[in-house]
Amino acid sequence: MLSHKHQIFMEVARLLSFTKASHTLFISQSAISKHIKALEEYYKTGLFERLGNSVTLTPSGKLLYQKLLDVKQIQNELFQEFKALNEEFSPQISMVIGASTTISLYILPPVLSVYLSKNPNIQLSLKNRNSENILKALIEHEIDLGVVEGINKLSNITYTPFLTDDVIPVCSAKNPLKKQQLEAKDLFEIPLAIREVGSGTLAVLEEALLQKRIKLLNLPIKVRLGGTEALKNFVRVDDTCLAFLPRQAVKKELESGELVELNIGDLKVKRTFNFIQRKGTENNTPYKDFIQYVKRHYSKKE
Repeated sequence: MLSHKHQIFMEVARLLSFTKASHTLFISQSAISKHIKALEEYYKTGLFERLGNSVTLTPSGKLLYQKLLDVKQIQNELFQEFKALNEEFSPQISMVIGASTTISLYILPPVLSVYLSKNPNIQLSLKNRNSENILKALIEHEIDLGVVEGINKLSNITYTPFLTDDVIPVCSAKNPLKKQQLEAKDLFEIPLAIREVGSGTLAVLEEALLQKRIKLLNLPIKVRLGGTEALKNFVRVDDTCLAFLPRQAVKKELESGELVELNIGDLKVKRTFNFIQRKGTENNTPYKDFIQYVKRHYSKKE
């Protein structure tokens, strides 16, 4: 099994930072340095090159990191097989999930409390990033499981459909647009507030517009904002722009009247969320159990 020293090494190697590893592991930098030094003495070689405040892996460090990733995979498989033989076997497991804004803010939190109460051996971390960065983090072993939307599929990643959601056009209650019946071609005359490049919401909007032979870059984009909350808060007070936002993200604002849903008769934007995993980890506990639990929860609500 992975020793404590090796787990610390993997976190420093993943982040390429003693400082960041100290924050994620909740131990001091001096303690981390002590454990890394002990490993370097054991292997009789340097594992990191220290360049001021940054570090890089030496060839030996890269080799050790890759082999430890393999060991972690084997350990997960072993835990799963032991669990099948003996239900009382319940080792402490850490699971890191990456999810886009809608999922991490509005979809997963209501499920996590009950899930963790039923699985007290699991320590879970949830990272909020856009879909492009979640995919990158999964490939680079920064996260164990991701939930993404509107991206091209890769051959080394497994995709499991999760939920569908509407992306709707909204504006401030002060915006004169709220009284208008619109068509897609009207977007050429309306200032837009949109998400940043890499956003899954932006990707599905671009795809829907292309089906109407409209290129997003030909529209009057007034501002790009990073994150659903930033975009929502901007359009809520701006009286000129239209924004496309997930229905899940603006439910409260629509109910309170701060935002108004617009009707663009010939333009519908839908997206599908997928769980993503590195191929070969699909049947690993706790990822498989977590996916099944969350899917069951939302299938009951449909």
